[in-house]
Amino acid sequence: MAANPREMSDMESTVLEAVRALEPRIRAASTAIEDQRCLPPALARSLMEAGVFRMGVPRTYGGPELDPMAQVRVVEELSRIEGAVGWLSMISTAGSFLAAFLKPEPARRLFGGVESVVAGQLRPPQRADVTDGGYLVSGTFHFASGSGHASVMTCGCTIYENGSPRLTRAGHPEIRVMLVPTTKTKIVDVWDTTGMRGTGSNDFVVDNVFVPFDDCPNLGSGPPYCTDPLYRWPALFLVSHAGVPLGLARSALDFVEELTTRKELTPGHALREDGQVQETLAIAEATIEAARCYVYRTLEGLWATLCAGEKPSPRQRAHYRMMMTHAHQAAKQVIGTLYDLAATSAIFRSSPLDRDMRDILTSSQHRVVHPKMYRPAGRLILGLDPQELFF
Repeated sequence: MAANPREMSDMESTVLEAVRALEPRIRAASTAIEDQRCLPPALARSLMEAGVFRMGVPRTYGGPELDPMAQVRVVEELSRIEGAVGWLSMISTAGSFLAAFLKPEPARRLFGGVESVVAGQLRPPQRADVTDGGYLVSGTFHFASGSGHASVMTCGCTIYENGSPRLTRAGHPEIRVMLVPTTKTKIVDVWDTTGMRGTGSNDFVVDNVFVPFDDCPNLGSGPPYCTDPLYRWPALFLVSHAGVPLGLARSALDFVEELTTRKELTPGHALREDGQVQETLAIAEATIEAARCYVYRTLEGLWATLCAGEKPSPRQRAHYRMMMTHAHQAAKQVIGTLYDLAATSAIFRSSPLDRDMRDILTSSQHRVVHPKMYRPAGRLILGLDPQELFF
């Protein structure tokens, strides 16, 4: 697919060119990614050097600082090539936003290198006890996508002081993000799933690890230290989720279009000559392109608002979250329809369509894009409090 019809920045072009140059290597590693349930180290390093894991790091710390549309476009392209790689880029890019919410010294230390890759989990929060100069963090965290090549883990924690949860002014337990070097954690290999097998989304254990106050970003609790538009609305760190389903759906469409040229409906008549096949493909193409337009149009409007120094309206905030969920649901519908169309050509684990089906089913279960997110979005549209963090 052609890129969204807007002028690309030099940095966006550079990252996309690097991604496309890596496509043959990513495809060649596809079986290893699936079997080993993580990225081969050499490929992980090449992806680090391409900049796809730290697209949200501010330029002042050597990061790409790509705008929201560019981030989604890169993840979309990687997901078209290999779903797990797209997912890993999305996860680490989301975490890389935290650099803007740290003081300069810890930001450079934790996010300044090419090899800076974030994994981890924010919910459910574990425990952090206040101590001299920082916190002592303990707990078991789940779904750390990229645990095999990450340099730092995000740990969502409830703050305890003098043995009791510390409360906010609103009377709720205080939740903060702790950044813990991966070397101070223990990875527990539990990731054995049907879809997104190559993401290495394992558990990790943090056992009484000291985290300085400066290694706790103020995401959502104070203004960012970097004040560029990308960091003016904290919920924007979730944006690259939207690229995963768009890329997976495009992969499925590409596979089935090619399949119809070589698979015969009857002897001497290719599948592409059947009217029902033509109709099904046309509807699938229209469905995913409509979802794609919704994603990029929503982001372009939101980005214009942030660049103007304004706050997103309640309706913009609602559409921002709805387009992510809608893109996943549209992709799931499209891939499921194409799976039926391909019939037995889809059932083998070696089939790209089988991989796309498993990957979209797994990725759609993430709480950020689950259909239940329509509820707080609907509350916003109706003028009510969404009652959900990062809305």
